[in-house]
Amino acid sequence: MQRRAHAPAAALAATLLAAVLTACSGGAGAAGGDDSKPGHAGSTAPAAQPGKYHSLPEPCGYVNRDTLRRLLPATGDDEDGRDTAKLYKGQAAITYDTDRRVGCRWKLETPQGTRHLAVDFERVVSYQPGVSDEQRAEQLYGRQAAAAHIPVSSASPSASGSSSAASAGASQGASSGPHPQGGAASGSPSPSASRTGAPSASGSPAGGASLAPRVLDDLGDDAFIDDKLINSGSGVHRDINIVFRAANVIVTIAYDQWSVDKLHVPASEDLQGKAQSLARELEAGHFGN
Repeated sequence: MQRRAHAPAAALAATLLAAVLTACSGGAGAAGGDDSKPGHAGSTAPAAQPGKYHSLPEPCGYVNRDTLRRLLPATGDDEDGRDTAKLYKGQAAITYDTDRRVGCRWKLETPQGTRHLAVDFERVVSYQPGVSDEQRAEQLYGRQAAAAHIPVSSASPSASGSSSAASAGASQGASSGPHPQGGAASGSPSPSASRTGAPSASGSPAGGASLAPRVLDDLGDDAFIDDKLINSGSGVHRDINIVFRAANVIVTIAYDQWSVDKLHVPASEDLQGKAQSLARELEAGHFGN
C-alpha cells in the first residue's frame, strides 16, 4: 500500500521536469545572427526589406594603384621602392565587424606638405520594423548631407527623398555616419574654415559655382561633395569629402592636401576632380551591377 501511495507523486514530479526542459530548449533556439530583424509579439508591421548588398570590398586592395599614384604622387626619392610600396599598401581602419564597416587610410608626406586619403564603406542594416535597409541608409545619408549644409539640387532624381531625409537628420542632430581622417563634415564650420563657393560679403559666390559644396547627380543613388579651406598655424589645407549612397551602402571619401607655404593654396578643381574620379571608380567596381 505504501508503494502505491508514492507512485502518483513520482509521476507528477516527472511531468513537471519534462515541462521545464521543454521551455528551456525552446528559449535556447531563439538566437539569431547580426543581420536578423526580430519582430515584436503581436506586431502587424511588415518585415523590413533586406538590403541589396550583403558584403563589402577589401578596401586597401580595392583602390587601383594608378589611382593612388594620381591622388598621392610620390616624389621618386625612394631608391628601392620600399617606402612607396608601403605608402600605396595603405593601413586598414580598425573595425569590429568587417561585414558592416571597412576602411583604409593612406598618407603621403613631402617637404612641401602632406596628403591624406581615406575611404570608408558602411553597409547599413535596419532593425526598425517596417523600415528597409535602403530606407535606413537614406536616412543616415540625409543626416550627413544636412550636417554639411549641402543644398539639395532640384534636378536630382531623388531630390525629394534626400531633402526629406536631410530635414529629418537636421532635426535629430549630428551625423552618425563615418568620419574618416581628413576633415569630416560638421554642423557649423570653424571660424578659420571657409567653403569654396560660400557667399561673400557682396552675396556672390566666392568661387566658381561648379566647385561649391553641392549634390552630385551622377554618382550612386545619392551623393554630395564638400570642400573646405582651412588656415592654421602650421599652414593651409583643403579638405574634400565625398559621400555617396548605393542602395544600403554608404561610401565616404576624405581627401585633403596640406601646404606648409600659405601662399600655395591647394586648388579645389584639382582635388575635387581626383576625388570624384576615385568615387566613380569605387561605384563602378563594386556597385555597378
